[in-house]
Amino acid sequence: MASLGTIQQFKHVSYLWDEAKAAELAGDEVALFIYRSNILGADLRLTNYGGGNTSVKITDKDPLTQQETNVMWIKGSGGDIGTLTKSGCAALYLDRLRSLENVYRGVEFEDEMVELFNHCIFDLASKAPSIDTPLHGFLPFKHIDHLHPDAAIAICAAKDGKKITEELFGGEVGWVEWKRPGFELGLELRRCLEANAAKGIALKGIILGSHGLFTWGDTSYESYMNTLEVIEKCAQYLEDNYGKTRPIFGGTKINSLETAERHKTAAKLAPILRGYCSSERKMVGHFSDTETVLQFVNANDLAKLAPMGTSCPDHFLRTKIAPLVLDPSKLDEKGYLDGVFAAYRAGYREYYEACKHPNSPAMRDPNPVVILVPSVGMFTFAKDKTMARLASEYYINAINVMRGAEAISEYTSLPHQEAFDIEYWLLEEAKLQRLPKPKPLSGRVALVTGSAGGIGKAIAKKLASEGACVILNDINQERLDGAKAEFLTTFGKDAVATTLLDVTNSDSIEAALAATCLAFGGVDIVVNNAGISLSKPIQDHTIADWDKVYDILVKGQFLVSREAVAVMRKQGFGGDIVNIVSKNAVVAGPNNLAYGSAKSAQAHGTRLLAAELGADKIRVNMVNPDAVIADSNIWAGGWAEGRAKAYGITVEELPAYYAKRTLLNEIILPEDIANATFALVGGLLNKSTGNALNVDGGVAMGFLR
Repeated sequence: MASLGTIQQFKHVSYLWDEAKAAELAGDEVALFIYRSNILGADLRLTNYGGGNTSVKITDKDPLTQQETNVMWIKGSGGDIGTLTKSGCAALYLDRLRSLENVYRGVEFEDEMVELFNHCIFDLASKAPSIDTPLHGFLPFKHIDHLHPDAAIAICAAKDGKKITEELFGGEVGWVEWKRPGFELGLELRRCLEANAAKGIALKGIILGSHGLFTWGDTSYESYMNTLEVIEKCAQYLEDNYGKTRPIFGGTKINSLETAERHKTAAKLAPILRGYCSSERKMVGHFSDTETVLQFVNANDLAKLAPMGTSCPDHFLRTKIAPLVLDPSKLDEKGYLDGVFAAYRAGYREYYEACKHPNSPAMRDPNPVVILVPSVGMFTFAKDKTMARLASEYYINAINVMRGAEAISEYTSLPHQEAFDIEYWLLEEAKLQRLPKPKPLSGRVALVTGSAGGIGKAIAKKLASEGACVILNDINQERLDGAKAEFLTTFGKDAVATTLLDVTNSDSIEAALAATCLAFGGVDIVVNNAGISLSKPIQDHTIADWDKVYDILVKGQFLVSREAVAVMRKQGFGGDIVNIVSKNAVVAGPNNLAYGSAKSAQAHGTRLLAAELGADKIRVNMVNPDAVIADSNIWAGGWAEGRAKAYGITVEELPAYYAKRTLLNEIILPEDIANATFALVGGLLNKSTGNALNVDGGVAMGFLR
């Protein structure tokens, strides 16, 4: 094992090997390979999410012959080594895999080899083998790591990368020129190894031009240490050269806005950019203003480097051919954004037409994925939040690569034809076609007021389960934190963001919508759910009671809707506002003057706003619940006691009383209101606005007329 001194030598990578954990796995080479994969993937300086591949070769008993046979376990297609489990791996007969060379017809036909991988499957529970499978199979080493570390790719993408590799490693790390991943590249790796062996050189790794790094070892630990040592040496070499001959990225051209002003500007700009990027399909946004991003977007060399695009295929696939760079001084000029987006789309079409093959898939969305704004930061847009966030992470990887390559030589990107052949690779297209169908609310962003509990939380859960990104909010931080923890566990970090929100305070609402735009790029669905209850005879009503009910229900609905409409109009593709009103909006009852009349105001406000916003394709509808008791704040503050007194029953008798007075004899649950809300925004009622959907079990007095 490594000595303490050896471990302390790492400055640019994290040493995460746990001897106790490894000891528990001793004797199980597959388990150790997965463990190694996970700790390699835990350090994003070593590889990007979903990038790279790891493998192990073992002997196992053939289930048919009962004879020992050579088997290779490797990360399956589309997986991530940081979260890899055995079920995410492919296990193949190694001899069969290598025998495919006998039927290989040459590089023009290498894609047909992928289907033949299935004839090599050893473990019938295997994931589909990845395109990198032969890269591991044709190398003789037991444990292999193929990663995309920024430090190594900076050398891969440098004009003098091959020479630098030779000098830096003294010939111990080989070099293979750029070649698209596949069967031929696997053979190239083997040739490189054999050519160096013929010279008496035992390589400890190979750098792939414009691509990544291969390292290996006889044990899982040796492979891990070899990987760390090679990457550490690359990173230290870059650090030693930063600013040595010229300032990083040519120095600063423009200064960043102060943090508060930067975020305010980004929040205002995000929905506008989202609208442009969603011209073909709804996109979700991500904003980043890390130090790395700001150094790049504010640099003199931005104009030179950004149009060149990325080098590593993993980066390029998720960030497109090049980013769109905006001039911050022109953002308010009429027609400026129309012009730059039109030019970007036209440029993408030219790229497609110049590079396409007779069998190329149809051109995809020509809008940019990455948008760079000097002094502000970087916006990324994709079909969902996860892909938008990953695009941001990948472009930050690309920035690191450009910074390193420029420090030691000159950055080079993939030629357009090579980039196109990756982007429109038929194997990649087949992978895209296998993706599951998007959920109904995929690509949409929802803000549900009062969503930390009760009806609001049920609505937020329903929308998130149908694919929406949700903004949880409440006036109570503790309650909000509890809801956030629950949603993170259920839906993951990319589906939820939180903000404090007081619906009676316009500053709080403005801040909440700004937080929404920063988190997801804008908003599509606003549910005015935050409420309060009050049940008193008129003589007991105070002015304070009246004002509080109207402030939360009526003024709150107005203020939130006003701010949300401003965002929706910036996006330019419509949206949904759903107001959670009540049966009490149309049914008169005793001891209910403030609450009932406020609900009536909410209901007519819904109709009025629907009439006003139709031209903007913003639909405004309402849901009228009744007697939703479970987990609802509405029963706090004496409401239950007041209603029980009004009906001459006890509080305990209320649920049964409410159920019995309905035509369906049903108790209404928060989930019922959530389902009704989804019915209005889920896509089947896109031509309905100004409508009310009763969810009260059937109260004849509440029938609309």
